[in-house]
Amino acid sequence: MEKKKLIRITTVPISLDKLLTGQLQFMSSYYKVIAVSSDSDNLTKLGKKENVDTFHVEMSRKITPVADLMAVYRLYKFLKKEKPLIVHSHTPKAGIVGMIAARLAGVPHRLHTVAGLPLLETSGAKRVLLDYVEKTTYACATMVYPNSVGLQNIIIENQYCSAAKVKVIAKGSSNGINTAFFDPDLFSSEQKHELKQKLNLTEENFVFVFVGRLVKDKGINELIEAFELLSKTNSKARLVLVGDYEHDLDPLSNKTLEAIKSNNAIITVGFQYDVRPYFAISNALVFPSYREGFPNVVMQAGAMELPCIVSDINGCNEIIEEGKNGTIIPVKSAKAILDKMAVLIENKNFYNQLRVEARKMILDRYDQQVVWEAILDEYTKLK
Repeated sequence: MEKKKLIRITTVPISLDKLLTGQLQFMSSYYKVIAVSSDSDNLTKLGKKENVDTFHVEMSRKITPVADLMAVYRLYKFLKKEKPLIVHSHTPKAGIVGMIAARLAGVPHRLHTVAGLPLLETSGAKRVLLDYVEKTTYACATMVYPNSVGLQNIIIENQYCSAAKVKVIAKGSSNGINTAFFDPDLFSSEQKHELKQKLNLTEENFVFVFVGRLVKDKGINELIEAFELLSKTNSKARLVLVGDYEHDLDPLSNKTLEAIKSNNAIITVGFQYDVRPYFAISNALVFPSYREGFPNVVMQAGAMELPCIVSDINGCNEIIEEGKNGTIIPVKSAKAILDKMAVLIENKNFYNQLRVEARKMILDRYDQQVVWEAILDEYTKLK
């Protein structure tokens, strides 16, 4: 029997690759899966990695109305030809393009996952526009899947769509966490020592790590402000930044950039395809983001036995329980970041208590197979 077609759409291929690692290949056992995104070269690589077909549609994360209409038309023509049972979109731009095109093409099941709402940090005319885009996306979708309870509440409170159309799958997350892959036991003492030497770290250092885009919305300005103060009073503290800058979309302040450059206790390693070695040599994750859906980084760090300092936002405050596997701080507070970093260094009993629970809580709640099966269950209900 011929498999029914499932089309998964993101704005850029790295979202399919990193946010949904392994999921497309898993679903291909049950459906004819086609991955749709921009950047044809990297999309092709993703298709080979996940063993699925691909279709290139150029999309931008910026506001580009003319280009977006062209993307809608190109995708509409493709969907009319392929006649999929399900179109499932992720990320804001892929959501509006994908859901409009799928509705125009008469796709019976149009699903959109919400993994964050960038519009929450905007105001004025731009906020009005982004609210309209969000409502249009949800209006064209047949189901909307926020990947955290907090996001579900925000969607309903803002009346982006009816509550009946909104559902959180499993206990949250778009992809769960591969706890066999994110396992600290995979890294030997020799491997960790070698990387520490490369980064000029010693066994006496207490290493905080941040993994993600080095942008304002991730709380990097506040993190650097806090760490500048910490490093003046604690010579053993180090901060490793894993990720790329986005100077065009969400730049850091000049003060922050200068501090990163001049402070020898701050180590930048750029974007890394495999972040596990950096978790393995670290003592704690600091993740002071302004907004998230259900952050993979916090689950990954927990699976690698790291206590986490996270901001009090949806997703983060669902993965982390205060005083159990990490600690929760107010958003945009450099002082709170500084205080909690100091506590983890100085209070060894508290730190060890968090570390013991960190991996266990991820294993119990967010193992990848559980999430995949829950998404598959949603699909199999659709005829």
